[in-house]
Order: sequence, then structure tokens, then C-alpha cells
Amino acid sequence: MMIRTSTSRTAGAPLVAVLLALAALLATAPPARAEPEPKAPPAFVALSDVDPTIIQEIRYTTAHNFVGEPVDGYRRPMCILTRDAAEALRRAQWKLLWRGYSLKVYDCYRPQRAVDHFVAWAEDLDDQRMKEEFYPRVDKARLFEDGYIASRSGHSRGSTVDLTLVRLPAWPTRPYVPGEPLTPCFAPWEERFPDNSVDMGTGYDCFDTLSHTLDPRITGEQRANRLLLKETLEEVGFVNYPSEWWHYSLGSEPFPDTYFDFPVHRRSLTGR
Repeated sequence: MMIRTSTSRTAGAPLVAVLLALAALLATAPPARAEPEPKAPPAFVALSDVDPTIIQEIRYTTAHNFVGEPVDGYRRPMCILTRDAAEALRRAQWKLLWRGYSLKVYDCYRPQRAVDHFVAWAEDLDDQRMKEEFYPRVDKARLFEDGYIASRSGHSRGSTVDLTLVRLPAWPTRPYVPGEPLTPCFAPWEERFPDNSVDMGTGYDCFDTLSHTLDPRITGEQRANRLLLKETLEEVGFVNYPSEWWHYSLGSEPFPDTYFDFPVHRRSLTGR
């Protein structure tokens, strides 16, 4: 027994030495550093710094959107755009103020990580919590095929904006309460979730053909409101996406082939 004990201790000594050396190395190793968040190029600005009169209701920082929760990458409820796009919106705003309206933006620059969040949500067919409001007549399994969700978005290039019109004076919109009853986005204006915007025929982010800007079923005041938004923005260089009355991109955008992923936060514009 004495010989066996001595042999066991002798054989285990190198292993103990290795473990002690490894522990010492780990104790002196520098801590792992988190990768710094990407920053916006100098061409990007906060819209409020260019025109503080434009109303902002950034939906993806809240749970009131088709996903039903705040979206990845939206750290603050603020609109970030390229300066070219922000300056064009400022020109459109001054045209509208004279007529008693204000622009209201729902979404501006969108990080690629937010687009990835949308893709992951669309692939989860069990998550139908916001269907009754945002896509009541669309099978979620068809969101990619029907063009409602894609792996890339012009918003990530920084010169695309989702927006509407508000008649002045503007009254605040009450906050959404998660779990509250939902109403279809194409219901009559007085039945939809309250929004201080004018009646455009559907709510924002309504996955339905009624959202097509020039859908012939949209008539009267609703059509006039869409055309006022469209004509005003086209005068300053924006182009409408025909399937969404709220979606406009600057025709001469400065980053036509670049998709950014810096978060929506004032720190992304550090130093400016």
C-alpha cells in the first residue's frame, strides 16, 4: 500500500504543476474586451438638430409594432438620417407648416440588427401576438414572398423614412399598453389605435394592399392626404415606395449600396 501511494503521488505531480501554471496564467491574463459599437459616419445627423419642429414617434422603441416588442438596435426614440435626407425633410416641413400641417416620422435610419430581428420574427410562425392589428388578412408564412419582410432594408442606408402628416395643433398620442385589445389597421379611423395623424386610410405598418399609395379603394379625404404627403416630398427629392404610403427614400441618397448597423442612439453621433 505504501508503494502504491508513493507511485500515485509521483505520477500526479506533473499534472498538479500544469494546473497551477494554468491558473497563474489565467489570473494574469487581461480581461476580454467587448467590441466597441460601430459609429455613424459624419454624414449622419439627428433630425431634431436639423429641424426640431418635425414630430417624432419612433415606433420600434416601443411594443406597438408588428413584432410586439422593442426592436434590436433602437436604444433611444430618435430619428437619425443622412444630412441630405434631413435637410430635404426640413424643406418639406416648411412647405407644410404654411398649410397648417407637420410631418411626423415613425422610423428613419434602421440598423441592420433591427432588420435581422424582423427576419427572425417572421420565421417564428408561432408568434402571432400582433396579427389582429398589423396583418389580419395576411398569412404570416407569406410575409417574405409577399414582400412585407426582407433581409435588407433601404432604411439601413440612412436616407429612407417612414412618416405621415399631422394637422396642427398636434395633440399627443396615448401610449400603447401591451396586451390591450387590437383593432385591424384598415378599420375606420375612429376605430383604429388612436394616432394624432390625419386619416391615411390605414395605420402605419399595415401589411395589406390597402396600404398601396394609390390603391383605388382609397378615395376622398384619405386619398387627398396621401397625395399631399406624396407631392410635398417629391418636390424636395424623395421617391415613394408604391406599396407603402408612408415609405419614402431620397432619390439622390449618398450611400446607395451601404447598409449600416450602428445603434439608434445619440452616442452613435458622438462629437457632433
